[in-house]
Amino acid sequence: MKLLIVSLRHPTDSKRHPIHAEIKSPVLYLPEYLHQEPWRVLKGLIAAIRQPGFGRAFKSWWRDLMRDFTTNRIRRFGQALVLARELPAETSGLYTHFIHTPGSVGRYCSLITGLDWVGSAHAKDIWTLSDWELSEKLADIGWLVTCTHANRDYLAQLSPDPKRVELVYHGIDFNRFPAPERTDELDRDGVAREVRLISVGRAVDKKGYDLLLAALARLPSHLKWSFTHIGGGPLLAQLKAQATALGLSERIVWMGALAQAQVLEHYRRSDLFVLPCRISEDGDRDGLPNVLMEAQSQALCCLATNVSGIPELIIDGESGVLVEQNDISALSRELERLVRDPLQRQQMGQAGYERVRSQFSFEHGIDLLIEKFEERDLFRQPALASPEST
Repeated sequence: MKLLIVSLRHPTDSKRHPIHAEIKSPVLYLPEYLHQEPWRVLKGLIAAIRQPGFGRAFKSWWRDLMRDFTTNRIRRFGQALVLARELPAETSGLYTHFIHTPGSVGRYCSLITGLDWVGSAHAKDIWTLSDWELSEKLADIGWLVTCTHANRDYLAQLSPDPKRVELVYHGIDFNRFPAPERTDELDRDGVAREVRLISVGRAVDKKGYDLLLAALARLPSHLKWSFTHIGGGPLLAQLKAQATALGLSERIVWMGALAQAQVLEHYRRSDLFVLPCRISEDGDRDGLPNVLMEAQSQALCCLATNVSGIPELIIDGESGVLVEQNDISALSRELERLVRDPLQRQQMGQAGYERVRSQFSFEHGIDLLIEKFEERDLFRQPALASPEST
């Protein structure tokens, strides 16, 4: 497929990750803030007015604005104007990777240009969006795929045609996560030898890291363990302060964001992966976290919560352990049990490895997507634009 990647934001990372060098498609950066490139927006408006679909797009946007009177809503229409003007002439369709703000840009652009519009939805973009907006987008979109049964069932109820919403697990690329060699885990029982805990994820409320720190503080003092966290995020300083207040600082290493190859090495050096996800007050939640699949690809036993799509990946007591969200006591109890029992960690880690390899391959999800593109004849011309959030 010939793709044009359309980004709503400009990069903010201080370093370029090695995997980015593999991207071959050109990238079109839309104005992140309209006042920064007013002439570009004005040219988009003048060009859009001449399009037969402009009236319908404007009415749709105005109706949205009256219900969501925010600068963000204005920005998305301005970005859609620019996108409609600057798309290559041979563009055959629009694919938006998230249903919230990228979905708005894709929808308005589709209405202006008449191009087919399809997409996917995952977690925050579903659960923090109002029902009216989801319903109206689902009425316009050609099809939408999502990554968990829970997501699919919820979205299907809001769609005028439930068949437009389908389940496609995103999975992982096992070429990037080859089979591990785990040799010394049975020696690590938290008494004779230290058990190495790890978690990978942004420091945000829905990941539940404050709960994990509280649970770790309840472990018996004689148990030997260490914890490594990989990831950035706005709550990182707050979590470090909490760890200090709980007297855990000497046992915790905060690595910050790392490249994928470095994360893989940390998986292989660890004994137990922990991710106590929860549903935040604003409804935000994880769908099916990739990091759980990555950890299982390395035969690493996983302890998580039964939120959203996680039970679709981890079968409690067989291929990992699940506890109720926000239950610090249960989380601490299972942590202690798994720290003390290396044989059970090994058995569940192996079961998780076999399940993720057989059910959650990256290739299977891509094959399903390609079939859906072909069904709508989106290969009839050589370009497909894909508005992204980053």
